[in-house]
Amino acid sequence: MPICVIAQPIHPIGAQILRDAGVEVRQSPGPGLDSLREVIAQADAVIVRDSLPAALIDAAPRLSVIANHGTGTDKIDVDHAESKGIPVVFTPDANVRSVAEHALMLMLATARQAVQADTATRQGHWRFKYEQPMFSLCGKTLGIVGWGRTGRLLCGMAAQALDMQVLVWSPSLPGGGSLPAGATRVETLHELLQASDVVSLHRPLRPDTRHTLDAAALQRMKPGAIVINTSRGGLIDESALADALRGGRLFGAGLDVFETEPLPAGSLVAGLPNVVLTPHVAGSTQEALAATARQCAEQILSVLAGRQPAHLVHPRAWDRRRQPASSNFAERQP
Repeated sequence: MPICVIAQPIHPIGAQILRDAGVEVRQSPGPGLDSLREVIAQADAVIVRDSLPAALIDAAPRLSVIANHGTGTDKIDVDHAESKGIPVVFTPDANVRSVAEHALMLMLATARQAVQADTATRQGHWRFKYEQPMFSLCGKTLGIVGWGRTGRLLCGMAAQALDMQVLVWSPSLPGGGSLPAGATRVETLHELLQASDVVSLHRPLRPDTRHTLDAAALQRMKPGAIVINTSRGGLIDESALADALRGGRLFGAGLDVFETEPLPAGSLVAGLPNVVLTPHVAGSTQEALAATARQCAEQILSVLAGRQPAHLVHPRAWDRRRQPASSNFAERQP
């Protein structure tokens, strides 16, 4: 019987699918790497929602597949895994609607000062509405940086529900690529930053995308604009962002992801009143968690049965994969 280790909690449907197919499921005793080290040695498969460094991959000699619970795989040493014949699968479309909804929520919460208003209400500070500026998103310009599934969904939500004008910048978007009604492609990030009332980031984290919003980029932004990040914390230079927010150049920010997670004590952005913070939960609605867990489990079963899974990080890795230690598992699958 093959063994799948679940590194961090996932929706129960994932474990149930695996058990129903004859896979033994073992839950890591804690969410950290030390806990995972205790149980990964005998794993044929692992589902991770956080990091998986080379040392832990090496500690699992039977490992045949790594399932990334989500879209971004920057916290997994994918190259090392594939060099050992271990394909890495991910779930590129399971939680994108949830993330787009969360980005829209952060936009509204920041523009309407929802967190501050909640605090004022609980404290009986009824003069809040006379003292604090708020603005409507209707008719404003949204700049979407990156044109993946989440960015496209957010574009539709903002344009259709809020009548926002949408500007799109993405190096991967062809010059003649078609965009939905209400969206316009711009040639440079500089152009997008200067014209947008809200800038929302939707890029993967790579060496070439780190600090997409650095001090110079933030300085180019329209005064009084809002920054939204539901993608990866490393896309923003948090120190530079804190300076821009503290100095009043930007109206506010809505952040679900951070350069260091969990957010460390003394974080510069955590001490600012014009920032809405959430703990990397944009893709964590119950519906999204169920869909993500299901995709992880189904792809693990495919690999263990010798079938190419739907979403390989690098499809080329499939032909170089190691054979599962539980070879008779494939024979029992329909």
